[in-house]
Amino acid sequence: MGTNNQTWVSEFILHGLSSDWNTQVSLFVLFLVMYMVTMLGNCLIVLLIRLDNRLHTPMYFFLTNLSLVDVSYATSIVPQLLAHFLAEHKAIPLQSCAAQLFFSLALGGIEFVLLAVMAYDRYVAVCDPLRYSAIIHGALCARLAIISWVSGSINSLVQTAITFQLPMCTNKFIDHISCELLAVVRLACVDTSSNEVAIMVSSIVLLMTPFCLVLLSYIRIISTILKIQSREGRRKAFHTCASHLTVVALCYGLAIFTYIKPHSSLSVLQEKLFSLFYAILTPMLNPMIYSLRNKEVKGAWQKLLWKFSGLTSKLAT
Repeated sequence: MGTNNQTWVSEFILHGLSSDWNTQVSLFVLFLVMYMVTMLGNCLIVLLIRLDNRLHTPMYFFLTNLSLVDVSYATSIVPQLLAHFLAEHKAIPLQSCAAQLFFSLALGGIEFVLLAVMAYDRYVAVCDPLRYSAIIHGALCARLAIISWVSGSINSLVQTAITFQLPMCTNKFIDHISCELLAVVRLACVDTSSNEVAIMVSSIVLLMTPFCLVLLSYIRIISTILKIQSREGRRKAFHTCASHLTVVALCYGLAIFTYIKPHSSLSVLQEKLFSLFYAILTPMLNPMIYSLRNKEVKGAWQKLLWKFSGLTSKLAT
């Protein structure tokens, strides 16, 4: 089909999860509550790290970045999802769809690189603790954070540009909850082999490479922990990494299932559920994981609550 005969759409229609009104209202309430918990939990983590001097360390600097990424990622997907639950015409303009794809893809990439950076931080803390302060200094932390944000953004800019150069013809129905990369590429009325190759290369560079670095870091960490003679020392070293390892399993696991094979056997419903889990549940769980499994964070919460209760008592008297 020639270019002159191709019709370029100005908006897309998202099919979402269900067409039943009662189901949509129920989902609206559920996801609204989850989104509010996500925003509250991550914002409180950032505030807590800011207020407690004991948490002004590289690990919590990177955790602050992770919380900001989680809040931003959820916000790039969930508000539009909530609006469509209550809308009869579930349309999204072309420009808004491109913006949503860019931000969600960029923030996802940033998170993958950040998790690898955090794994390196834990590797140095466990395997070379005496030189930790000399190696993981403030300037290095800033550079690693900048690399995470820039690499994710550049990858997303390239993917978004080549995706929306594809002619969609009259295909405007996206069978997904958002303008997700694979769902948009499937709308094209031309051969998308080059796009699928680009997605695969991007997945290897920005997903599998950080994942392999995380694996290497934890192989060395586990090897070092097993050499520790005291049981208490092994337990302390393991707890240093437990929260991060849990988050890594959640984030990388979902992304690998979704993106590493564009021709995978995942059904559309499974893709939607994976996207929902990644957009809502993972950002909601991350601050809980770091709060419940981390003594320093729990201690900071107790200190903050004690100060707040003391202030409340003084105001009451």
